Amino acid sequence: MSEGHTSDGFGGRHDRDGREETAPGQERTFAALPPARGRGFAESWWGLAWLKALEDTALDGQQLKKGRRFAREGRVGAVSVRPGRITAVVRDREESGYRSDVLLQELTEGEWDRFLDVAVERAGHVAALLDREMPPHLVEDAAAAGVDLLPGIGDLDPECGCEAWDHCPHTAALCYQVARLLDRDPFVLLLMRGRGERRLLDELQVRIAARAAAHTPPDAADEPTGETGGRAVRGISAAEAYAAAGILPPLPPEPALPDGPGPAPSLDTETDPGPGLDPAALEMLAADGAARAHRMLAEALAPGHGQQPVPPGLTPEQDAVRLAAEARPEPWIANRLAAGSGRRPAGLPAAVCAWQYGGAAALAVLDEEWTPDAAALARARTRLAGAWEEDEAPGLRGERNRWTSADGTLQLRYGRDGRWYPYRKENGRWIPAGPCDEDPAAAWADAAAPADA
Repeated sequence: MSEGHTSDGFGGRHDRDGREETAPGQERTFAALPPARGRGFAESWWGLAWLKALEDTALDGQQLKKGRRFAREGRVGAVSVRPGRITAVVRDREESGYRSDVLLQELTEGEWDRFLDVAVERAGHVAALLDREMPPHLVEDAAAAGVDLLPGIGDLDPECGCEAWDHCPHTAALCYQVARLLDRDPFVLLLMRGRGERRLLDELQVRIAARAAAHTPPDAADEPTGETGGRAVRGISAAEAYAAAGILPPLPPEPALPDGPGPAPSLDTETDPGPGLDPAALEMLAADGAARAHRMLAEALAPGHGQQPVPPGLTPEQDAVRLAAEARPEPWIANRLAAGSGRRPAGLPAAVCAWQYGGAAALAVLDEEWTPDAAALARARTRLAGAWEEDEAPGLRGERNRWTSADGTLQLRYGRDGRWYPYRKENGRWIPAGPCDEDPAAAWADAAAPADA
């Protein structure tokens, strides 16, 4: 702490006369979150990077397990976030509360200048931040400029009332809870690094305005244009104009989304169909096309759509399963779709179930048995070992990318995406039992849940 400042007990700073120095908007308090049972603590890539910094830093994995359990049980109170520090009171199982803090180095003024310059270089960076996204290219560009936004090994410095010298269960629980906050809003991380949202956006808008002004030549006022007698002004790109939403006039309103897809045409006419044409199947395809078009329009109107990657196309076999899952065809059409997917009719329900839980990725896990390489296998075993307390871990036998219970009725499948997929054996067939999860314990809970739950 610099000379002439003291801590207020919650990470704030005061001058020698005790006056609070935290600027407006430079502190945020988040209400206690509900228990997180059955889900991972982070889904966004930046939230996962935060947890990786914690897990790579802590010396005692058992303390992390206890902290993860405390966070799952909702034992972390309201979280205060301010530059350089996060704070909460964490209760243990004896209901003792401990004031816990985690410190993170603030960026210097020079580093903030470089970050802001990088952020306005690409219009998409600002647009993504406004949509509560942390674009990977922004983090990479900032790192290339010497500014590390995400914490690394040793960057999360714990302080706790239990007087542990390393990360204890209380500071670990706080970090797991903050990962959930980061998922919702990356500005939480930027505030920890030293800039509140309002100040940061104001500084970005100043830079955007300066860049826009730089596009106007100094002598433009003296240059007539065409027959209008106006003055020549050099324009700016549409992307840059969109990013400057707080300065320029707003874009026109988006079109309204219809209440639902239009009705499919009826092909039940007095005219006999041509050879090889099936009116009922064509009606189903038309209805499916209308439903897909409505869904695509809804996605296009959703915030942040422009920042999302283009989804890969489906193979004919995958699309046959999708049709069976979404169009709910008559049994005789379902049999044709099963053949189109390369399956027997009896195998189609499991494929439909996989699609409903996770689309093409879950379908690949159903169909493919593969051998992880040494690095992937080590990651999988580490996640399994850390998911349960030693006396709570189920007995599993591993083969390739599948871990099966001792009685042969439950199974975890490790996907190429690093996620865990729960399976349950029913009538001699492995059936998907729930959505995938980063946490093998959460996926196992889905597999072990009653089939009709």
